[in-house]
Amino acid sequence: MPKHSGLIWVLIFCSIMADAQPKLGIAEVDSISWELYQAGKWKELISFSEEAGSWSMDFYYLQVRTGIACYNLGKYRKASDWFLRTWENDKPEWLQEYLYYSLLFGGRQLEAEKHAGSFSKTVNEKIGFHPRKLTRLAFEAGYSFNGDFAELKAAGHGTIADVGGDYGEAYYFRNYHFQAVDLIHRMSPGFNIAHNFTYLGMNREQIVDWGGQNSFPVCINQYQYFFNPYFIVGKKLYLSPSATFIWGNYDISRGYIDASGRSFYSSKIKYTDVVFSASLWSHFGLLAPGAEFNFADISSNRFMQTSFWITVYPLSDVNLYFIPQAYFKSTGGNGLNFIAGGISGGVQLGKMHLNTQYLAGEMEHFIESGGYIVSNFPGISNHKFSGSLYFPAANKVQFVVRYIFRDTTERYRVYSNFIQSNSVNYHFSKHTFTAGISWNL
Repeated sequence: MPKHSGLIWVLIFCSIMADAQPKLGIAEVDSISWELYQAGKWKELISFSEEAGSWSMDFYYLQVRTGIACYNLGKYRKASDWFLRTWENDKPEWLQEYLYYSLLFGGRQLEAEKHAGSFSKTVNEKIGFHPRKLTRLAFEAGYSFNGDFAELKAAGHGTIADVGGDYGEAYYFRNYHFQAVDLIHRMSPGFNIAHNFTYLGMNREQIVDWGGQNSFPVCINQYQYFFNPYFIVGKKLYLSPSATFIWGNYDISRGYIDASGRSFYSSKIKYTDVVFSASLWSHFGLLAPGAEFNFADISSNRFMQTSFWITVYPLSDVNLYFIPQAYFKSTGGNGLNFIAGGISGGVQLGKMHLNTQYLAGEMEHFIESGGYIVSNFPGISNHKFSGSLYFPAANKVQFVVRYIFRDTTERYRVYSNFIQSNSVNYHFSKHTFTAGISWNL
């Protein structure tokens, strides 16, 4: 017998066996799913629904019961997919509430808000939804310091760089403090606008080796405003354009020579930086992929940075998630080059929520996803670790404490006749502690 004839008989046999498997009609599926629903056997109901789906069984009450089974097991992302299928056919008030909370607890807040715009007045009053309102107010303050400041001052970088009779200088980071205010208001269901205003006061030590070592304090005052509308397009495409405006000033000392010899004068420096960003993402089952495009002008350097990520919800809720991320940069039209990668994630610990992040790469003038955090000061970081702990304090009030570690590399520079002739890298660690409070209004 030819080989292909044998294959045909195998396929016919498999087809006969598949057809021999018992398949139930709609009435039987409806009856069994109802009995499992009444008995509260949620896992068995979900398994039966999946089996019925393999028989192309898909009707309103099966969708509803399966969605409620997923919801009662805390599998909110799976539940919302079932409720959204049901939503296409009917929109009773009890389903409105299930749909809203399954989307909300599954990390799809904007979709929940958009659908709430079509809910009944009774349901909206019950869930506390208003189409236009101030939704969040937050305040956060922090302090960062250089854990290696004393060692840097004693390192003798001028000697290492062989400054001799030339002009050598460095600006050693000492510390900074910041205060930030966040405000979010809903303009319409599924359309919000976020604002942030941040003040940062930084202290550096300017070291000048020029006929001896000279030291001058440098105080930097920086202000930042972040504007971010974010909204839903279509059924579930999230869009988030943003603009970050940064401006500041500081005084530095410059050397000069006159008839009396070498001396210094104070020079005021003003600067502005700007970042325009656009993010988009969506939700598919347990995954939420996204991308962001940043167009920046920082310290007179224009570049484009792009990042890609995918959020994974292994438990079908926001109690556990992790986000691998990749960052690319293009400067001067040279194409995108990989600059950093990392992973972040969160886990619910009772009433507290822990969020951590780790980044590694070459991060100079680095913009983190969201366009909210911009590293516009000199230096390159190769590693960053952060941990944030959120915990409720009262009804609608939440506290957060954070720790951030970042290693940084900056340069001691030597100038001959106003032209840089040599440089030496130096390394230090930044340790940042912050605390904040937020109100969900």
